Order: sequence, then structure tokens, then C-alpha cells
Amino acid sequence: MNHNDSLFKTITGTPYDPLTGLGGTGDRIPVLNPEGTEVYIPRSMTLDTEYTRSLNNADSFNRLRTRHDFEYWCATCCHIRDKSTGRTINFTLNPPQRYVATLFEKDRIEGLPIRFIMLKARQWGGSTLVQMYMAWIQCTQRRNWNSLICAHFKDTSYTIRGMYSDMLSSYPSHLWLGDDDSTPAFRPFERSVNVREISGRGCRVTVGSSENYEAVRGADYAMAHLSEVAFWANTTRHTPQQLIRAVCGSINISPLTLVVMESTANGVGNYFHDEWLRACAGKSDKKPVFIPWYYIPIYSTPVDNPNQLIASLDDYERDLIDRYGCSLEQVNWYHTKRREYPDHALMQAEYPTNDVEAFTNSGYHVFNHEHIELLRENCRPPLMTGDMTGSVVTGEKSLNSMAFTPRVGGPFHIWTPPVDDAETYCSRYIVVVDVGGRSLKSDYSVIAVFDRVSIPGKLEVVAQWRGHCDHDILAWKAAAIARWYGSAHLVYESNTLETDNTEGDPSLFILNDIASNYSNLYYRKNEEPGNERGKRRPGFHTNRATKTAAITRLNAALRDGTLIERDSCACNEMATFEYLPNGSQGAQPGHHDDIIITRAIALSVLPGLPDPDSYREANAFFTLKNRR
Repeated sequence: MNHNDSLFKTITGTPYDPLTGLGGTGDRIPVLNPEGTEVYIPRSMTLDTEYTRSLNNADSFNRLRTRHDFEYWCATCCHIRDKSTGRTINFTLNPPQRYVATLFEKDRIEGLPIRFIMLKARQWGGSTLVQMYMAWIQCTQRRNWNSLICAHFKDTSYTIRGMYSDMLSSYPSHLWLGDDDSTPAFRPFERSVNVREISGRGCRVTVGSSENYEAVRGADYAMAHLSEVAFWANTTRHTPQQLIRAVCGSINISPLTLVVMESTANGVGNYFHDEWLRACAGKSDKKPVFIPWYYIPIYSTPVDNPNQLIASLDDYERDLIDRYGCSLEQVNWYHTKRREYPDHALMQAEYPTNDVEAFTNSGYHVFNHEHIELLRENCRPPLMTGDMTGSVVTGEKSLNSMAFTPRVGGPFHIWTPPVDDAETYCSRYIVVVDVGGRSLKSDYSVIAVFDRVSIPGKLEVVAQWRGHCDHDILAWKAAAIARWYGSAHLVYESNTLETDNTEGDPSLFILNDIASNYSNLYYRKNEEPGNERGKRRPGFHTNRATKTAAITRLNAALRDGTLIERDSCACNEMATFEYLPNGSQGAQPGHHDDIIITRAIALSVLPGLPDPDSYREANAFFTLKNRR
């Protein structure tokens, strides 16, 4: 059981009544209200200057309590539409909502800005909680305290604000803390359809969408509810980063300011997933919140025969008991529900037990997500960033003039620089090139460097260049990087170089030119139809057969732990690499697999290389033999 599970059970494991305050959040003390009933109120309420006077009048006491007791305010002032019946009901927090509200309240009480990123699993009312907490602050804590609701589509933002409108329409007038002549309601603000003002409080509520972030720039926000961030548009003109920067840049870092970024998962490698990982690593201003399926009370089924159930459980289901502390009733529900899905991964995507499963949104992934997360543990920021630059960028002279030039944000990331004695080994380093497109909208080109000596029996990623450039510049840049890394064994994925020119064989102009100036180049047997059989050609040719074999080797390396990855982007690509309907393998739409291919090719050529302890004389003989 992890810390969050322990906290959840502590919060929700006692009797709860928000009207009396029994089991409520925070430091509470029992007092008699003006009606003579014992209630448990926050201690802060007794320290309020109005507390003594409020003891003489029930309405005054209850109004004061709404300012100090969020859960009481929800149960008395806040009414929401019940999704199952359509009726308007009092908003009594369910266990997951109580858990999240406790986290919000802890930071509020400590005077901290409220900053959270929330990963949603199924519908437990996370968006409702965030919106009502913001409404509570605007209705009871602060005047002129403006907020923003921003979702992927504006209609979604309007729906969220609709909950606010419904709440105000049924707000008890005797508990309203607005101006004397005001009633709880939204009123138009300067004829804007996107902005409403809370009558008597001066607080504005603005709605926006990720499709047009310019519309929400520059406003005076104190709170922001950013919904379904994983689905926000990400184009060259509009990115989630730009919108978040535009919104959050106007929010002060002060008490009672709030930013909650929430979403269901939409795969990995996107902005929301990156921000989630940053929060989990403690590198973000936001704290991560995830609600697993077993926090939700309805996911539980009575057990008629405990022994029979236990005997039918597999290792994963037993782990739900041993690791996560699930009850037999919860495991029984999971065990039964799981039968509806042909693949366990589909069940995990719909009802995740942990955040890793939540981001696994398909049952057709090539790589096991647990193996990917183990691989991710070795990822870290690069030691240096920059590029290989020199007086010339192509041709023989480039191999002598190019050198590493440090630059913040450069395309060449180095985790481990080349060692001085690299050339005493036989191809200690392997450099693999996956050729992409020239334009910014095309696939990336990747030059990956691997070390097969530093960790015995393992292949370690030590450097990587990723970007866009002309193919001849890319080829010579890769050769320069290989030369810098101890004359590494250089492998080009040659499909693009051999097919991007209809006049003649482009490989003669690029790869063969490289071969004339760089000796330690990978050659393959010429098995392609229409070519002279038996003659070796430079470059690794990817077709359905060689790609499948290469990916199989990569999968085995993940399983066996023989690949040491440093770049988290590689892990993200693996998590979105899947079996396609035509039987092939590739990236999900909108994602890339350029980095994956370099790893797969490196592992494919590795068995054909001599032992690294061999000296360069042996390597020279091996290279000469391959070129014949």
C-alpha cells in the first residue's frame, strides 16, 4: 500500500456527515450551535472575530460556517444535477472527492497557492469538485476574484460553467454572502458571451478553449480550471504550452490562487503526460493527484464463496490485495468486470489501478508498459546540449573540422561524452542514423550513439542528435559524430537515401561518398530484387521482415533489461508504438517512431560485430571483409 492509499483510507475510513461536521476535513472541535446541536466545526471558525456574535443567531452561525467549512457549504449551499436521475440534489462529497478536497484544503489552510495536476479515471466527479471549490472561494472567501474555465472545446467549458449556474440558481438566500441587494446569480459582463459576473461578489467567470488561446490572454485571473488538457490542440500555431503560459502568467503566486490542470489520459508523449511526469518527479509547481478505480465505492461486489474466488485469482489480481490493499469485494468486482474485455490491457485502460495503466489507452501496444516504465527509470536530462558544427558541413574536410559546440536547447544531446581510449576497442560505440524529412512538419532524423562497453552485457544510449536537415548534411554530420566517438561503427537506415531520387542511385552520391572517407561503415548483403546479388551495400535496409526482426530484438532487450535508455522521448515512442490493422507495426497517428528505429537497428547489427575487447586491427580486417 502506498502513501496515497494510506491517506485515502484515513480520510474516508470514518463515519461522515458534512452537516454535523463528523469526519470532516482538517482540525475540528465540537461545539453547540445556536439550536443546541453538537457540531464539529473547523477550529479556524472559533478564531474568527464574528464567531462569538454568531452564537446568538442560527443564520449568522451558519453563514460564518460556510466561510470556514467547504464540505458544509457543499451540503447546504451547493446543489448539482444528479447524472443518474436528472434531479437536483445536495452536493455531498463522495470518497474520492473528499480525498481531493482534503489536499486542496491542506494547501489553503497553510496559505499556499493551490496547484494540482489531476489524472482522471472514469467519472467520479473530479471536474465537479474543482469547479465547486472555485465557486466556494468566489462566493465566500474573496470578492473580485476572477476565474477561467478552459477546456479542449468551448462547448465543454460552457458545460462546466453550467454547473456553476445551476448551483447559483438554487443557492439558499439566507446563506448568501453577497451585497445586501444582490441575489445569487450570474449577470452579463460588458456584453461578452464568454464572461459572466457573480452578482454581489464582483467575481468574473470566463470560459475559453484550447482552440483560441488568444481570447483568454491578458485577463486578471486568480484561478484557472484547465480541463481535458491531454486533448488540447497541438499545432504549429497553438500549443498547450503557449496557452498555459498565457493563462498562468497572469495568476499570482499567493494564497487562495488556484490552478488545476485535469484530464483523462490520451496516450504518452504529449504535454499533459510530460507535465504529469514532472509533477511526479517533484519538478513542477503542481502536485499530482490520481484516483484509481478502487477509490470509487460503486466498484465492489459481495463475495459468496471467498475460497473459490481466491483460488481463481491470477497474480495481477492477488497483487491488488497484497500491494494495493483492495478488499475481496473490490477484487471480486474487478475479476468479474475483466471478463467483458478480450484483453487485460483494455480493462486497465478503462479502470486503471495506477497512473501508468491510465496512460495505456490501447490493447494493441507492441511493448509492455511495465517494461517501458522500468526502462524510463534510467532516463535523465542530458549532460550537455549543442550541435556538431565546423567550417564545412559536408565532404571529407567536415570529418576533420567538425566539433561539438555547446548550445542550450541544441539538437545534439550528450549523456556521456566519448572516452579517450575508445579506439583501443573494436567498435566500442555504434552510431545509428534514421533518416527523416527535411521540413519541420516531416518525421525527424535521428542519430543515436550507443556504448557497448561501459556496462558489460548491456547497450547504453550515450548521445543523440534529433532534428531536420538536408540528407547529405545529415549523412556527414553522422559520420562526424561517429568519428568523434572513437571511429564508431556507423549504420545508416538507407531506405530514404536509396529512394528519394528517381535519377540513378542516390546512395552512390551519399553513402558511397561517405564510405570513401569513413572506413568503419555497416554493410549488408545485397538481397533486394533487381540488384547484383552477393555484393555488399552500405546501409541497413528496412522492410517488413527486417523491421519485424529488429522490433522483436528491441522487445527482448526491454524484457531482459539489456538496453540502458537515457532519453524519455524514446520511452514515450515505445508507449505509442502498436500493431496496425494491416498487420504491420508503427506509431499511433500523430506520434513518431524515429527514435525507436535507431534502438532496434542497433540491437540488430550488434550480434554481427566482433567482441569489443578485440583491437582495432581486428576491426579493420572485419570492415575490409564486409566491403568486399
